Amino acid sequence: MLTPGQIRPMIQMALEGLDLPGLTPERGKMRDNYSLSDGRRVLITTDRFNVFDQHVGQVPYAGQVLNQLTNWWFEHTADILPNHVIDVPDPNITIALRANPLPVAVVVRGFISGITPTSLWKQYEQGKRTIYGLEFSDGLRKNQELEHPIVTATSKEFGKTHNRPMTHAEVIQSGVHPALWERIQEIALKLFLRGRQLCIVADLILVDSKYEFGLDLNGDLVLIDELHTPDSSRFWRADTYDELFETGEEPENFDKEFVRLWYQSQGFEERDKLPPLTQDMIITISQRYQRVYEMLTGSPFQPASYPALKRIMVALHYANVVG
Repeated sequence: MLTPGQIRPMIQMALEGLDLPGLTPERGKMRDNYSLSDGRRVLITTDRFNVFDQHVGQVPYAGQVLNQLTNWWFEHTADILPNHVIDVPDPNITIALRANPLPVAVVVRGFISGITPTSLWKQYEQGKRTIYGLEFSDGLRKNQELEHPIVTATSKEFGKTHNRPMTHAEVIQSGVHPALWERIQEIALKLFLRGRQLCIVADLILVDSKYEFGLDLNGDLVLIDELHTPDSSRFWRADTYDELFETGEEPENFDKEFVRLWYQSQGFEERDKLPPLTQDMIITISQRYQRVYEMLTGSPFQPASYPALKRIMVALHYANVVG
């Protein structure tokens, strides 16, 4: 993990995005995606950082962590479901098979937690006891473990509209075939349990995680997007969870949640206009993302060079993406 002194000079050079000649990008929250005529798809994971669906700055090495950690997990779950990866020619780049994303995001939840509108705790705290079409009893506490992991779904909205919780019936009404939805739920639980097994080795708890699925050009189900990253999942330190839960304190987390809590502690809510991240917070995020990468993979984080544009263009040249 890099020191603050190593990270701070990189803040001004963090990768906000880039435009490839002759190609039109599809810009997501963190990724710039390009569809190629040969059926491949280029995913460039930038350092853009979003909180409550708002862009609040760039975090050096965040994109590298997300891309490399995703592909580490893809390698460790390929026996459960094939993924879309063809090649990883650069720490920030994945070249993938083109797939048609399903219209829902799947979230497996092992705890009642979270402060976003789609989280279990946020809805439970508001008095709801039927959430995602599932029944919850009175008396649950924030960050309490559920009896067993549950599979939930949200819509995939774009622009200024936030994702919304969906029941299983609504998933099928959205166009997902009932048999396919049953299979997706089974696979999502297997992915989550595999994630939990590997997290235990790293003294981490996999709290919940989002999964994205698509159909490839042959109509086969594949795993796409990202997997078990600090952006798509919540991770808590295992050996301090019980004590902190009993005292009503927040768990030690290694994901984006601590940034949401940081904004909340300053009086900002999900619908407020958020100020940019401070330099100190940017450094803290970068270090925490690097740390969870090291804990999970068991390997030291090796920072890629900045500015990133030159190395990315070289990698894309050798991958026959650009001339």
